[in-house]
Amino acid sequence: MDELTTLAPELIAFRAAAEQGHITRAAAELGIPQSTMSRRIKTLERALGQPLVQPHGRGIALTPAGRSLLPGLRRALDDLDSEFGRLRGEADPQAGLVRFGFPLTVGPRSTPALLAGFYEQAPRVRLILHQGHGGAMLDEVRDGRLDLAIVTPPPDDLDVVPLGYQHLQLNVGARHRLAKRRSVRIAELADEAFIAGPTTYSVRRLADQWCLAAGFRPRIIFEGSEIETLRALVAQGLGVALLPPAELTHEGLVEIPLAGGDYRREIALVCADPATLSPAALRLRAYLAERRDQIGVAPRGKG
Repeated sequence: MDELTTLAPELIAFRAAAEQGHITRAAAELGIPQSTMSRRIKTLERALGQPLVQPHGRGIALTPAGRSLLPGLRRALDDLDSEFGRLRGEADPQAGLVRFGFPLTVGPRSTPALLAGFYEQAPRVRLILHQGHGGAMLDEVRDGRLDLAIVTPPPDDLDVVPLGYQHLQLNVGARHRLAKRRSVRIAELADEAFIAGPTTYSVRRLADQWCLAAGFRPRIIFEGSEIETLRALVAQGLGVALLPPAELTHEGLVEIPLAGGDYRREIALVCADPATLSPAALRLRAYLAERRDQIGVAPRGKG
């Protein structure tokens, strides 16, 4: 690797000479004197221990060693050029790449609406989106697979921009005994069948914690990773659920505020280190921070 780094100018000179078939034209292409071009090719030949070019009429031709070297060298230099171009593009706040994650339980309508607004401001920025549960996305931020992510709860080891809170609510079917109540205490749910997300979801862990504090362990009859499917099961009268406010309408679903405690969870925007973010990622970070009151809040609509 050290030798490759040292010989980079010589390798570039050899490629130019091979493609031009002429030392003078290759030197002009690179903007260097002909003597420098010849010297670089000789240096490369000495390093490899064999000639790469030979005189041919008024120009040059490749030796067998030169013909063997050229295809791989061309691919390597083209790959480097492509990678440099990609990195330069990512450094452009108008046309970079941002890898952004948000939870399945936060903003199925409001987050896409915010991203649409960002796209209007920065149509050349490319977004790679990922949805998952908070724990998995935190790992992806830590190891660099994601630039930014909305998570809940925020961790202690990442850069955090607080976005606010989501108040969890009781979800019941329209014919449920509690459907007409204005509020419900969790202790009143001790005999209910619950529909919930996996234990890897923060909303599930909070619900379990609050039920245990109220003196009972929830009886889970359906468990699934898709929150809107859980709401649909509740709307069918199959059980109750403790979930964030719905952004999509489900016929037959009733949401009831919880009474007797502070039943909410914190939402935050996280990254590993703002100093390492690309200009495009910093731009999205600032955009979302300025609109933090819109995260997880959207006009109701039929889904």
